[in-house]
Order: sequence, then C-alpha cells, then structure tokens
Amino acid sequence: MMKRSAGILPYRRSNRGLQVLLVHPGGPFWQSRDLGAWSIAKGEYDERELPEAAARREFTEETGWEPNGVLVNLGDLRQRKSKVITAFALEGDFDTATLRSNMFEMEWPRRSGCMRSFPEVDRVEWLDLDLARGKLLAGQRPFLDRLVASVSLHAAC
Repeated sequence: MMKRSAGILPYRRSNRGLQVLLVHPGGPFWQSRDLGAWSIAKGEYDERELPEAAARREFTEETGWEPNGVLVNLGDLRQRKSKVITAFALEGDFDTATLRSNMFEMEWPRRSGCMRSFPEVDRVEWLDLDLARGKLLAGQRPFLDRLVASVSLHAAC
C-alpha cells in the first residue's frame, strides 16, 4: 500500500520577492546535513483523514503554530520510495524563534539499547526561493514552481 503524506508550504512576500518557510528534520541522521535536507512541514495520514486536515495537523505538530487561513492545493508529487506527498500553500508569517516541535524517540547510538528523544523539527527558516531550491529535498522542489505559478495566477486576477 502506498504511503501518503500531506503538508503545508508557508510563503510570504518580502521586498526581495517570495520567501518560503522550510523545516529541518531533527535527530542525529540529519544533524550535520543542510543542502538537500530541508522539507515542507508534512506527515503521513491514512484513508480516514482528508489531506488538508492532515496537512494542518502535521504543521501544528511539527512547528507548534496554528495554520489559519485558506490553503491552496499545490497537488501531489510521487517520491522515490512509493510515497505520495500532497502539499498546500499558505500565505502567512510565522516567528521562527517560537518553534515548538513534537518529539520522537529512537535508539541512539544504534544498537546501544539507549532510547533518546529528539525534536521532529530542529529548526525552521524563511528562505528566498533560490536558496530554498538548494536546501529543499530534490523530490519536493517542484512544489516551489507550483507555488510561484499559483501566486502569479492569483496576482493576475
């Protein structure tokens, strides 16, 4: 069965153009990775939950912020490991200093028998689109193009 994730790509307009809010995954595996390691705030859901509801829930769990407002559907992307991500855009402004991510537990170091807790997201940043393209996981980069097209379309109306 194919896994499904849903998430939110917040954006804001600045004097330099669009900026997007990306999250950096927590935990020891991602600790020293930067380029190509960032993501939209997202998480898995099952057939009992609608993608928009899952995206709102996951955004709140990973950041501590309530995603109020209208979500614009950016569509689906199929990832390499048989996962489909549905993303939504949300115009807004979130204070990165107030990040409050949920925690997860894992054995660390591996095979040590010691369980440790890590934040699901260890930091968030507002990034200009060019920098965001370099930091975002390659499989999620098309969402940036879809966001630009969506914002341009709404600006023309």
